[in-house]
Amino acid sequence: MRKRILLITAAVAILLPWIGCATSGNIGEPQKEEEQVAVITTKKGKIVIELYPDAAPVTVDNFKKLIKRKFYDWLTFHRKEDNPRLNIIQGGDPKGNGEGGPGYTIIDEYTNPNQVPHRRGTVAMARGKTPNSAGSQFYICLKAQPHLDGQYTTFGEVIQGMEVVDQLEVGDVMRKIRLEAKSKYVIPK
Repeated sequence: MRKRILLITAAVAILLPWIGCATSGNIGEPQKEEEQVAVITTKKGKIVIELYPDAAPVTVDNFKKLIKRKFYDWLTFHRKEDNPRLNIIQGGDPKGNGEGGPGYTIIDEYTNPNQVPHRRGTVAMARGKTPNSAGSQFYICLKAQPHLDGQYTTFGEVIQGMEVVDQLEVGDVMRKIRLEAKSKYVIPK
């Protein structure tokens, strides 16, 4: 009997990590999921976006879901505004004309007190004229856009590759967007 218990204990110790029940300390404590960044690959280089789930949990969850479905792969940046009123690059539309989306919409979260201001490199959801009409289209601020604060949900920020963003033009392709471990990238202070 004692031998059988030792064999079962050894088997559990060996198999536990393989079946997804590994713990970060004490048995019964779930492993904490490592923070992730979104990495956009273009022919001009990579853009690394830190996501802000505290600022926009629904939006970040939706963005991650679309990335995992490879929704954004081979979509274009379809809009670039470079004028005193608006300075952004926008993508994420499967139609490529600013009218497409994933087939559903999500709620606006721009009233969340943790929202990040529209500064250079901020990533936010584009939407139609009506509230709660965002789906998959997002934009990156090329310059600070404080007049957009409180109107559009911000959910991340470019932490590497802003020089790539500056080079983007209408028609440039997002070859892929993938979620990667945040620890792989140097985060500026």
